[in-house]
Amino acid sequence: NKKRGLLQSTMVGPTIADDFQRSATYATIFGLAIIFLYILFRFRWQYGTGAVFAVVHDVFIVLSLFSIFKNILPFSLEIDQAFIAALLTIIGYSINDTVVIFDRIREYLLDNKTKDFKEVINAAVNKTLSRTIMTSVTTLLVVVILFILGGEVIRGFAFALLIGVISGTYSSIFIATPAVVDLPGKKR
Repeated sequence: NKKRGLLQSTMVGPTIADDFQRSATYATIFGLAIIFLYILFRFRWQYGTGAVFAVVHDVFIVLSLFSIFKNILPFSLEIDQAFIAALLTIIGYSINDTVVIFDRIREYLLDNKTKDFKEVINAAVNKTLSRTIMTSVTTLLVVVILFILGGEVIRGFAFALLIGVISGTYSSIFIATPAVVDLPGKKR
């Protein structure tokens, strides 16, 4: 029988921690700008703005819950490299889900040029709803298993993904899409 020892130890000085935090912030802002530009060229500015609103919402939800539960939960909720990786994964997941919904909206708008804009958006969202929910449920199943069986080192990462997948799913439907409807300008 081998004794269990220390699995991982990381020591980061204050200068490196500040640099790491600044670099992560710049990377996230740069990523959001690139996402906006991608959606802008693929769709219209209203869609890009809605997608960025949804992604920023997801990031803030994860950061908020990490701050709230930091001293309450029995596992580590440190903002480290794994947490940054989780945030970037959440951003990718959310934007992918949003683009799928926006693609369906664009398809429905081309097929239904005479119908009311809001009715067409509603029909498109309803059409993608089952796919969105099934994707989220299967992803959540894997993340829950990772959270339970993954070990102490990866539990914070899995917790962030758990929050992010739930937040990313509803933000694509309830934040990004209504932003497209509510923002002014030509949308068809």
